[in-house]
Amino acid sequence: MTLGSEQELAAAIRAATDPVRIIAGGTRPVGNPVDAEILDVSGLSGVTLYEPGALTLVVQAGTPLDEIDALLASEGQRLAFEPMDHRGLLATNGTPTIGGVIAGNLSGPRRIQAGAARDFLLGVRLVDGAGRILQNGGRVMKNVTGYDLVKLMAGSWGTLGVLTEVSLKVLPRPEAVAVLLIEGLEDHRAIAALSQALGSPFDVTGAAHVPVGLDGAPVTMIRLEGFEDSVAYRAAKLRDQLRGFGDIAIETSDRTAAGWAWVRDVAPFHGKQGDVWRLSAKPGDGPALGARLAAVGAGLLYDWGGGLVWALVPEGTDVRAHLNGVPGHARIERAGNETRARLGAFPREGAVLDRLQTALRARFDPRGILNPGLMG
Repeated sequence: MTLGSEQELAAAIRAATDPVRIIAGGTRPVGNPVDAEILDVSGLSGVTLYEPGALTLVVQAGTPLDEIDALLASEGQRLAFEPMDHRGLLATNGTPTIGGVIAGNLSGPRRIQAGAARDFLLGVRLVDGAGRILQNGGRVMKNVTGYDLVKLMAGSWGTLGVLTEVSLKVLPRPEAVAVLLIEGLEDHRAIAALSQALGSPFDVTGAAHVPVGLDGAPVTMIRLEGFEDSVAYRAAKLRDQLRGFGDIAIETSDRTAAGWAWVRDVAPFHGKQGDVWRLSAKPGDGPALGARLAAVGAGLLYDWGGGLVWALVPEGTDVRAHLNGVPGHARIERAGNETRARLGAFPREGAVLDRLQTALRARFDPRGILNPGLMG
C-alpha cells in the first residue's frame, strides 16, 4: 500500500490487524526478515521549510536524498553526517530517502568529527503503532522539548514509529579538501597512524584504512576540510607529524570526493560473494578484530580511525563467535534470510537494555505491528 499523507498513514496503521513492514526508497533491507504487509511511505515527500541563514531544513521523511543534496548544494551547504548509500553493497534499486537515513542513524566517515545523524536531528513528526500522530522537538538546536524522543527515533529502524517529517541542522560545505595517503601499511601500523592523526590539533574529518585498495595494495586515508589556506597549512603540518609511517602524498583534486564515497559505501565489497558484517569497537581494538576475522577469510575495511570495521566473510559465518571477548557490537549488514534469521542481524544488548527496549516498544507500539522482529 502506497500512502501519500501523514493522515493516510495514521489511518492505515489504526486499521491494521496484522503486522506491517515500513519502506520508502526500498534501498536498505537491513535487519531480520519481516513477513508483513508493506506500507510504502515514499509519497510523503517534499521540503516543508528551508532557512539557509538559520542552517535549518524541515523535510518530509520520504524525500529522496538526491533532492536534499541538490537543494543544499545550491546554497553551499550539506548534510554533515555523510549518510551511506546501501544500493551497491546490498544490490538494491530505488532511491535513498531521509527517513530511512534517520531511522537507521546512518552516519558516514565524517562521524568522527561532526557526529552522528541523530546529533543533527532537531525535531520529528511520526505515527506510532497505535496510529497516533506525534510531534517532538523543534526547529532550532536550543529547543530541547522532548529531546529524548527525537534522539530515540534515530536508530530505531521503524520499530517505535514511522517518521513522517524531520527537522535537521545543516552545515556549510568546506572551501577545500585535502587527503593524506599512505600506502603499504599493515593494519596495526595504519590504525596507529590514524590514531595519531585524530589525536592531533588538525581537525581530521575522515580516517580510514583499506588493506586491499584499488591497486591491490593497502592504503590509509586521512581527510582535512575547511578554508583553503587552513587546509593547506594543516595538511603540511600533519604530514610532517606522520613522517615515521612512510611516504605521504597529499591529494587535493576532485577525486577526493569519489574516494570518500568509496569508503562510505563500502565499495570494495560491491558485487562480491559473501556476507557483510558491520562491527564497532574501540579504535585500538580494530587491528585485533581484523586479525581474528582475517583468520576466517574475511576481507576488511576500517573506518572511524579503526572504530568501525567492515568484514566480508563466507556465507553463513557467525562472526560473533570469532571475536574472543573483544568488546563491541556486530551487526549483519548483508546476508541471506536464513543466516539473518538464524544468527539475528542485530546483537543482543544484554538483559537491562532488552527490558528497556521491550518497555519502549510496548509504549509506542502496543500491538507489536511495526516491523516486528526486525531488530530481534
